[in-house]
Amino acid sequence: MNHRPFFRRIGYRILLSLLCIGVLASAAACSRTSTPPPAGGQGTLNLADFAGPLTLDPATAAEATSVSYIIQVFSGLVRLDENLQVAPDIAQSWDKSADGKTYTFHLRQDVKFHDGKQVRASDFKYSWERALNPATQSLTVGAYLFDIVGSENVAVGETTQLSGVKVLDNYTLQVTIKSSVPFFLQKLAFPIAFVVDKANVESDSLWWQHPNGSGPFKLKEWQTDRLIVLQRNDSYYGEKAKLSEVVFQLYRSDEIPLYQEGSIDVAFVSPAYMGLVTDPTNPVSEELTLFPQLLLYYISFNTARPPLDDVNVRQAFCYAVDKERLIALATMNVVPAAYGILPPGMPGYNASLQGLHFDVQKAKDLISESKYHDVSGFPPIVLTTGGWGGDVSGLLGGVIEEWKRNLGIEVTVRQLEPEAYTIIFYSLKQERDELFDSIGGWIADYPDPQDFLDLLFYSSAPSNTGSYSNPEVDALLDKAYTEQDPATRLKLYQDAEQLIVQDAAVLPLFFGQSYVLVKPYVKDYVLSPLGYPLLNKVSIQE
Repeated sequence: MNHRPFFRRIGYRILLSLLCIGVLASAAACSRTSTPPPAGGQGTLNLADFAGPLTLDPATAAEATSVSYIIQVFSGLVRLDENLQVAPDIAQSWDKSADGKTYTFHLRQDVKFHDGKQVRASDFKYSWERALNPATQSLTVGAYLFDIVGSENVAVGETTQLSGVKVLDNYTLQVTIKSSVPFFLQKLAFPIAFVVDKANVESDSLWWQHPNGSGPFKLKEWQTDRLIVLQRNDSYYGEKAKLSEVVFQLYRSDEIPLYQEGSIDVAFVSPAYMGLVTDPTNPVSEELTLFPQLLLYYISFNTARPPLDDVNVRQAFCYAVDKERLIALATMNVVPAAYGILPPGMPGYNASLQGLHFDVQKAKDLISESKYHDVSGFPPIVLTTGGWGGDVSGLLGGVIEEWKRNLGIEVTVRQLEPEAYTIIFYSLKQERDELFDSIGGWIADYPDPQDFLDLLFYSSAPSNTGSYSNPEVDALLDKAYTEQDPATRLKLYQDAEQLIVQDAAVLPLFFGQSYVLVKPYVKDYVLSPLGYPLLNKVSIQE
């Protein structure tokens, strides 16, 4: 059954936080005491970001940074609440047919776009048909909308009408899917299913730079490479923002000095500063909060290209890396080593999974057992990653050094500008290098193992950058996709994960955690396990 949805997003924000990219400022700044809110800052939350979003178009956004802005400006039928459970949003309720294939959504009648226009059921039908239209060139549409009847017909250009979606009246939308999928509603909480205004979209090709959304914030200002300002939407139908504005300073990777001088109210902490901000004698340590993330950072093997077409070689590459030592050196142990695919906190996480732990002799034996017999028979090996300047340090550099020291393998790095690498990451199968860095890692869009195992390892998944294929894994994933019994379903995913790990489809390195400094006067700032804050819940108190 070719139900596979595909494409995903990466946690670019978490890359900056965990791997120290661009952190060049003096660590001495962390010894200062916290400053009060900037003058005139009442009601304004000041934040920093690296480059800002690549787009604010819900249909084409595919990485974490863009998504984190879009969820503030747009909204959908449903959302994920603070506990990552599906909750009503524009749809105040819904009914599901006995066979689980038809959903009837009852929309609120008080929802308006930012310009005051009423949001109706037909707007959702238009939004989804637009997302599926090949002219939109969405990279995420297969992952989230292909369960709907008729979706693939629209996606290949056979029709513009999505037959599985019917507008019963202005506030009632009926959606029919191909088979009963336990996580279908969770998919609808992803931005590609959000509603957009047709008139806004058709106004010009850069409409997303002045979007007419329906979310808790409006885009007030966007100065390229300088700042983005979000303004409270006073007509928002849900919980209205407690802030009047949120100001993002762009291209400011040196967040800690900005935080200490009072220019920003929240700062992500890189390992370079971790010793200082965790020092109990430093007052700023009281402002540090840990937010676990449903994120895996890994290196992908191109299983279609020598020498990594041999499972013995891939396993050897895994056994040759001392993750615990590298994580201690590169991140001060602020993240846990990963030996599986599913992060702690994800349904189906298996603490008993048998991973490929550090064992140099085992790695050498596997090279001998491979069809290459010796590393001298290996062709050149290239690792593609994002970055600047040609030098690779930190954890990734440590992994490359481990391969050289323990196996005598030389790996050449091909480095691309990070923003460009983010864009092309999901077409890396055309790049055909032997190894791929996962940039900021794979972060969940919803808490379900399908969001990791299906999208990364199903044979025909476009985001399966390593061309990994195992018919037994595909069969398990097919069964799990529609299995209705929760316990049986999770066991199927655990079995698939164990096979994937044993096949060394990737080299898992660590699971994500974000360390964040938050000023005492900022209340209710929470970073979701999916990597974004719910800004409409944040307030500033003197």
